[in-house]
Amino acid sequence: MKLAVFDFDSTLMDGETIDYLAEPLGLKDKVASITKRAMEGELDFFESLTTRVALLKGLKKSQVDNICRNLPIMNGAKETILELKKRGYRVVCFSGGFRNATSPISKSLGIDADFSNILHDINGVLTGRVGGDMMFDFSKGDMLNRLQNLLKISKENTIAIGDGANDLSMFEYAKTKIAFCAKPILKEASTHSIDTKDLTKILDIIK
Repeated sequence: MKLAVFDFDSTLMDGETIDYLAEPLGLKDKVASITKRAMEGELDFFESLTTRVALLKGLKKSQVDNICRNLPIMNGAKETILELKKRGYRVVCFSGGFRNATSPISKSLGIDADFSNILHDINGVLTGRVGGDMMFDFSKGDMLNRLQNLLKISKENTIAIGDGANDLSMFEYAKTKIAFCAKPILKEASTHSIDTKDLTKILDIIK
């Protein structure tokens, strides 16, 4: 058995979910600035996540779900996942973003499981709080290691694909580390780098 782990924002999806969510509140530029610094490794991920989510307070959950249903999928995502599964890979999605986006899109792409965070709401209105599987810089690596132990899959049979600093921890547990249109900090830690927005390029690396 083999394992392929994809980041979600700016990897499976073309953009950052939280930036789209901030747009109706007129806060897209402010949130995007924090997101960029976090993905470049300049900010602690937990602090940047909780700071950004706090700015979403008051947004209706129905708005969140509607935005998440209409996020742009990265070019080549569906074809790549289908081919990886044909080659014997279990495919999972790890995201520092939110289940409102990762779960429906993972289902539509044929991904086996998604691990992400949950936006807290009361009576259908966001409170500005967040919790979940992927809250910290180390979360993706920790979850990947636990999945490997559970599924009895080795580091040698694991590939990881991401774009930002919070993907560094999962690179530690993958033999094939693919930086996809990535920030310099992740490129430096990668074994392969793709600089065009086409996920099918991964298939040239994984024979």
